[in-house]
Amino acid sequence: MKPSDALSFQMYSARTLEPLEKQFELLAGLGYRLIEPYGGLFGDVEKLRALMDRHQMRAPSAHIGMDRLRGDLKAAVKLCRRIGVEAMFAPAPLPDERGQDIAGWRTLGTELAEMGQVIQGEGLKFGWHNHHWEFAKDAHGKRGIDVMFEAAPDLLWEADLAWIIRGGADPEAEIARYSGRLVAAHIKDLAKPGEKLDEDGWADPGHGVMNWTKLRGALKTAGVKLFVVEHDKPSDVARFAKNARDEVMKWA
Repeated sequence: MKPSDALSFQMYSARTLEPLEKQFELLAGLGYRLIEPYGGLFGDVEKLRALMDRHQMRAPSAHIGMDRLRGDLKAAVKLCRRIGVEAMFAPAPLPDERGQDIAGWRTLGTELAEMGQVIQGEGLKFGWHNHHWEFAKDAHGKRGIDVMFEAAPDLLWEADLAWIIRGGADPEAEIARYSGRLVAAHIKDLAKPGEKLDEDGWADPGHGVMNWTKLRGALKTAGVKLFVVEHDKPSDVARFAKNARDEVMKWA
């Protein structure tokens, strides 16, 4: 596999760069050929498709919000098919569901399992993208991620490695624990404590504190073949996109 076939860019990272055409020009100029769209880009899927075609890009994965999935699941699948998406990932619980108890996570898992049956029946893959909420433990030591996955045995996973750490867990251990579900990973980094406060403490991959030698080994062992770079709040989109590309292209 060529590195360019494994490296993707989560478009949310470039949302401050307007218009959308500038985002595509930047990424294409840096050699990106894969992107991961998020919900805000599906308002005009024909424009998105046109820009992808113009810059010869593909979108093997996409984030589709829970509100859209719950509103019209088959319509969401249709939008994804329009741009060639192969794997749909629910990116997060809705705001009022993020601090829910273990029973709430179990209910969400059951709902995701039902959605997955429909999506898989339409020929696409379906999975979950984590943040930190899922790794919080209740009084009995139970975690949302575990009960959610237990309730949805066929649900796939896109592991956001830096958010796992912010949730108090070990990404290497979680990769090993759920390697059978893992099909993609968000590659992002954490700054040293007290640094990059204007970027909410995130760092460009390879420019923070995370051990990418160990993590890429764990991802390789798990068979992950799609590495989606992301930064939740880059102060310089071009800098992030270049640094992330340089890091992942060394080991993709």
